[in-house]
Amino acid sequence: MSNHDSNVVRAPNKNLVETTAANGSFSILNRALEAAELTGTLKESGPYTFFAPTDAAFKKLPDGTLENWLKPENKAELISVLKYHLMPGRASYVDVEKLTAPTMMQGQTASITKEGNRVRIGSATITGRDITSSNGIIHAVDTVNVPAKK
Repeated sequence: MSNHDSNVVRAPNKNLVETTAANGSFSILNRALEAAELTGTLKESGPYTFFAPTDAAFKKLPDGTLENWLKPENKAELISVLKYHLMPGRASYVDVEKLTAPTMMQGQTASITKEGNRVRIGSATITGRDITSSNGIIHAVDTVNVPAKK
């Protein structure tokens, strides 16, 4: 465990949405999941591996990006971005380290690279790992990955 994980709430009997809600560093993510109407999916099905952007990750986006995604007319783009952070199946940090280009729920692949003791998915570094929930596992990431426009 890295020292980044000390304030992480592990909730093996809570689903992914309840687990991110219990963690103080995912409030923007939870707002986005609600706006995208993905909370139902993430409460019921699974398992998923969720590379969950922290509030700090969302704050790194260019000004206005998040606000734009949260508008009802941009819901499809928001769903695409959020599903680009979800991988079908439950992959621990050790499992993730062995992957190279998993296909995300959104349909595109995300590259996984290792730099020293850090693991990156896309342009995001995993900063919190193996946050367990009843229907998946969460790895906190420090950047919001935006999929290529189709």
